[in-house]
Amino acid sequence: MAKLEVTLHQLEARNLYGVWGKSNDKTIAKDIAHISQQYYQITKKEKGNVLPFFVLSKDYNPSTQDFALFVGSVANSNCLESAVLPQGLYAKITVKPKFGFLWGLAIGEAKRFFYTQWLPTSDYKALNLEYEHHTQASNGRLPAIDILFAVTEKTL
Repeated sequence: MAKLEVTLHQLEARNLYGVWGKSNDKTIAKDIAHISQQYYQITKKEKGNVLPFFVLSKDYNPSTQDFALFVGSVANSNCLESAVLPQGLYAKITVKPKFGFLWGLAIGEAKRFFYTQWLPTSDYKALNLEYEHHTQASNGRLPAIDILFAVTEKTL
């Protein structure tokens, strides 16, 4: 993968609508597929036809490796659950795998880079909320997605 770069962005709050579930570091790929399938069944949309699309995780517990997982978009429906991306500061990494089937590896590499290399040497701490932001750029020959991590400045 290309060199990873972290940029900081102040973002407004954003309401999302989708499906919540529980996940774990060991089952995340299977859980995203299952929750995404639920989302597409409820919305009666085909996979890949919903943009922007979000995969959000929060409330990570390091001792159990469990967390809450949300899959959805900005389109409201009475049949969907809601989530709020809070206003605040976010660190962003754009992931560009060489092939679409390598998304999981590329995302895992970006998250490891963020938590083990960038974050410990930065002036910021993570707020236990991160999400993938899929847009039209996620499709095509040179796909790209943004991974955003809620952060705040460290206090002395």
